[in-house]
Parts: sequence; C-alpha cells; structure tokens
Amino acid sequence: MVSQEQRRRQLAREKFLRQQQRRTSARRKARMRNAAIASVLGVILIGSVALYTTGVVLGDDDKTNASAEATPSASASSKAPDPCDKPAAGKAKTQTWKKEPALTVDKSAKYTMKLSTTCGDIDVALKASAAPHTVNSFNFLAGKGYFDHTKCHRLTDQGIYVLQCGDPQGTGMGGPGYTIPDENLKDKSLTGNVYPAGTVAMANQYNAQTGEGRNTGGSQFFLVYQDSQLPPDYTPFGTMSEAGMKVLKKIADAGAQAMDPTTGSTAPNATVVINKATVTES
Repeated sequence: MVSQEQRRRQLAREKFLRQQQRRTSARRKARMRNAAIASVLGVILIGSVALYTTGVVLGDDDKTNASAEATPSASASSKAPDPCDKPAAGKAKTQTWKKEPALTVDKSAKYTMKLSTTCGDIDVALKASAAPHTVNSFNFLAGKGYFDHTKCHRLTDQGIYVLQCGDPQGTGMGGPGYTIPDENLKDKSLTGNVYPAGTVAMANQYNAQTGEGRNTGGSQFFLVYQDSQLPPDYTPFGTMSEAGMKVLKKIADAGAQAMDPTTGSTAPNATVVINKATVTES
C-alpha cells in the first residue's frame, strides 16, 4: 500500500512533469512566434555566414549588396486550383549594378507601374514626390527588363498579409547589386503601425532589435492585400488600383505552401509570374 507521504511525492512529481511539459510547449511556441517576428522585423544570422531567413548578403566585386525581405512564414494551406495562366516564354535576368542609378525621375510628375502578371494586371500609382529614390530605382530596373519573367516568391497569410515579388532568383535572396535609402516612413497612410490593404512597399533587412539594416532596400517589394500590423520601417511607395487589388485577392485566396526550410519562404499556390513590368509617366 502506498503511504500518504509516497502519494504526496508522486503527485508532486506529476505536477512537476506537467509544469515542465507546459513550459517546453510554451518555449516552442515562443520560438516559432519569435522566428516569424524576426523574419518581419530583422535578420537572423545563421552560423558565421550572413544568411537570413529573410534574405542574404551578396558579394559583388568585394562590395556588399543587400537583398531584402519583410514577411513572416505563412501557414501551410490546402492546395487550391491554380487561378493563373502559364508564364510567357522567357527567363529572368540576374544582372546587377554596383551603385544606385542617377536620380532622373521628375518628383512633381505622376508615375504608374504596371505589373502584367500571369494572374492579371496590377497597376500601381507611384509616389515619386515622397519616395523619389525608390520610384527612380523601379523606373530604372523596369526599363532594363529586370522584373520580367520573375516569380513572386512569397505569400503570407498569418500576422501580415502580403505577396512578395522582385527577386529574379525567386528565392528571396536576390537583389540588383545596390541599395536605396528608406523613404516616406512617416506617410500619413501608416497610422497605428498598420500598412493598409492596397499598399506597395519595399522589403529590407532592418533589424528593429539592433537598429541595424537601415537603407537596405533593393528590388524586392511587397503588395498588401489585407491591413497588416507592421511598424513603419518599410518604404511605402505606391498604391494599387481597385482592379489590381482584385487580382491580388485572387492570388491570396489560392493560399500558400508550407515554408521552405532552405529559404524561409512560403510560396503562393498560384503561379504568380511578372511577365512584364513597366513604369510610365503621365
């Protein structure tokens, strides 16, 4: 027969084990949550290599070029029918440049970027006066065909709700070889730390915890399809048209794949390829 003291000790052990299990579970959930937050707000250094869940530092003739990312891992969802067409014939270019192009856009003019994608056209009214370096860079890159035949490599459907594009490598690790400064971070649309649906903004490698990684925008950008809670650390440089939002929602409704452990990306189920990107002045 178990004595009262033995029973007390047994219950104490069981209570201790339950507490340990809860703590282990809580730590595991916290790690997952922190990893998602880090992929939004900062960079995670793996070993001694500058490889990030959100991007990678690329070398270019002994100079550092930063790629960019701004999104957390999306949850896996069931495979939905692909709502998009097959990509146009052609391959993405991977050329790079050593420095930001000279500023040639007219800050007082109106510019529109059209993303002709496999899922439909997405028109973006660009904010040249508020984000001249960013708009100038997109004007330059689009003119070089840099975005043509590139995949939109990431879709997030938890925490923040964005489609990420602009990497010819399709991995979230590519960039044009140069970086551009952060701009327009006090845009009146960014109230309450929310990037509203319809916003087009730059990805970057800013780490809010260390304060490092400012002015690391490259070519990667994200399209917000639902209001998303984010601190104002990512240059908002355009607003999508209503028709473009419908295309984006169609892509989002198809869901995202499970996270790729190599790149940290959650690719959209839809085959989203930018067949052609153009920037026009009106």
